[in-house]
This record gives sequence, structure tokens and C-alpha cells, in this order.
Amino acid sequence: MKDHIEQRNRTYFEVRDYECDMQGIVNNAVNQNYLEHARHQFIKTRGLDFAEITKHGIHLVLIKAELEYKRSLQSSDAFYIETSVERVSKLKLAFLQAVYRSKDDQLMLSARMTVTSTTQEGRPVIFEQAELLLAH
Repeated sequence: MKDHIEQRNRTYFEVRDYECDMQGIVNNAVNQNYLEHARHQFIKTRGLDFAEITKHGIHLVLIKAELEYKRSLQSSDAFYIETSVERVSKLKLAFLQAVYRSKDDQLMLSARMTVTSTTQEGRPVIFEQAELLLAH
């Protein structure tokens, strides 16, 4: 059951000094913030808004984060994240994400972030608008 979108959406960033740890590289938790923002931007490009989805009683909850670090971003590095999505099941979607350093298009990080749709109370619910994320 793998519907997959080949066209990847790009979101652009620049590393800020305070996002780096003592080693001078982007802290691993900050990478997850970048990925989350890129997922929300991806959703917007499909005509949806994460906050509005939540207001309508659908909670897209991250249930699995698979990150493979290739290289480290450093302060002032410009980079972009490519995001696409595939259906895993009726209730689950996987966001496939890759972080690239802009100056040389070097792959820095690849991720597979799996989300499921629930009600506010945590009960499984089908996210009907998921088809908009898979279209294009």
C-alpha cells in the first residue's frame, strides 16, 4: 500500500550560532526541529495547514523517527530539506526527508518520519485529507 510522490518539496534554512553545540555542529535535537518545520511547510504546499487540521480534531502524531546522520551542519551553513510523503497504511504516513548543504548539495541527513492520525483523545481516526498530501 505504498502511494509515493516523486516530486519533492524544498524548504530553505540557515544554521544560527545558538543551534550549535560545544563541538560547533548543529545539535541533533535541532535537526528534528528543522525536519518538523519542513513537514509543516510541505503540508502547506498541498493547501492544508497543520494548525487547522488540529483544530478540526485530527492530530497528526509522530510515532517513529528514523534519522541517519551523514555529515554535520555548522554555523552559517545554508541548507535545504527535501520532503515527500508516502502512505504506509490507512492511518499512517511516512515523510521522507533529506537535508542538503546548499553550497555543494552534499547530503547531510536522511530521515523517515512516520505519523499517524488520532483524535484528541488518542483514538485512531482516518485523515481523509491525506490524499491531498499524496497527490501531484
